[in-house]
Amino acid sequence: MTVDDCYQIGHVIKTHGLKGEVQLFLDVDDPLAYQEMESMLVQQNDSLVPFFIEHLQINSAKTIAKFEEIDDIEQAKSLVACQLYLPLDVLPELKDGEYYLHQLVGMDVYDRDTHLGQVKELFEIGPQELISVIHQEKEILIPIKDEIITKVDIENNRIDAEIPDGLIDIYLEDEN
Repeated sequence: MTVDDCYQIGHVIKTHGLKGEVQLFLDVDDPLAYQEMESMLVQQNDSLVPFFIEHLQINSAKTIAKFEEIDDIEQAKSLVACQLYLPLDVLPELKDGEYYLHQLVGMDVYDRDTHLGQVKELFEIGPQELISVIHQEKEILIPIKDEIITKVDIENNRIDAEIPDGLIDIYLEDEN
């Protein structure tokens, strides 16, 4: 299984205690939806390695995990800063009209019916989520906000937006 077959759920922040537990950052809307996970994939070097979960404690402040066969702090230290993934096919079901951010990559973006280009990639800069679109051979970063992204139609591969006046011009100006 490769990273392309998965979605990133978070990363290991630090060790917790002396018996192999680690504190996780789960970058998801509802961490409690993942309470019953039995395993996750841990990125080590360029490989995704499956780790089975012995126990998982999720609350509003933090998430503590104990993986099978990780039984002391030294073993747990090797997991710190590792990225955590789950296969795409285990994503929780969404309600109608909802979507996962990774689904936006490759979609066509329209500004008031003018085709701008396709979503090349996504960025999270602090609390701000952005889509990258190549328009007139320049990269344009568009905030993912309800006031700007007015409709996402997964079935028709289309994102409708109302780009604020001047935003595109900033990227298209010559660098003189």
